[in-house]
Amino acid sequence: MKLSKKTLSVLTQFQRNEITEYKVYKYLSTKIKDFNKQILQGIAREELKHYNFFKKYTGKDVKPYYNRVRRYILISNIFGIKFGLKFMEKGEQRAQSNYSKLIHQVPEIKKIINDEDEHEKKLLNVINEEKLKYIGSIVLGLNDALVELTGALAGLTLALQKATLIAVAGLITGIAAALSMAASEYLSTKTDGHKKPKTSALYTGIAYIITVLILITPFFIFANPFVSLALTILFAITIIFIFTYYVSVVNDLSLKNRFFEMAGISLGVAAISFIIGLLIRTFLNIEV
Repeated sequence: MKLSKKTLSVLTQFQRNEITEYKVYKYLSTKIKDFNKQILQGIAREELKHYNFFKKYTGKDVKPYYNRVRRYILISNIFGIKFGLKFMEKGEQRAQSNYSKLIHQVPEIKKIINDEDEHEKKLLNVINEEKLKYIGSIVLGLNDALVELTGALAGLTLALQKATLIAVAGLITGIAAALSMAASEYLSTKTDGHKKPKTSALYTGIAYIITVLILITPFFIFANPFVSLALTILFAITIIFIFTYYVSVVNDLSLKNRFFEMAGISLGVAAISFIIGLLIRTFLNIEV
């Protein structure tokens, strides 16, 4: 079958996508060890094979999208190889839908679609990064800090209505809570027979403290406590979105469900605490 110029242009784009992903897999395979290395090298070879398949139709060599190569490598270096690969795989899923449109013209494309599906299955079990082992500890620290401190700051805002005082009270509360959570995580993981309870506790404590510092920062900058509280809530929602997106990509979970669940809990506690602060200020007649 003679292919139209439009179809050849699309196939050329597919060809560039394959060589781009080949470059990414090839590079990342040099950054990990053991069986993971062989798996990524195998996927890289398949991407190169797909590139050569499209080359039979286009009749030319093409260069990769170097900006994409650099972007995926940078993302992998910052957020971890597994996240980087999963992020790239999402792009492959979109490409697969485009591949399927050309099956009637290029029947062999069906095998490439099957290969891409196999990539996803392999990646589910590939990469054994330390940070992913302690994702539960990080979730614990983030979630508790978001729920507890957002609620505490909301309550303190209504009760005290003085930004610097709220900031100091929030910082003290946050540090104490971070140490408490880290200690609880240590005892919990040690009881469960975890190999590195100290590392789990460290991840929980660090995640908690970083979240605390982000949430109280507006109260150190702005004199109006209600403006500060609004920014704190905005920061909390942003943290929730970024982290739930990360977890949803790595673990193939629903972003929407996890985001609204976590945001709903944090904002719900903040609203209740806000009301409690109002009641305390009213009935105890607190003036600061």
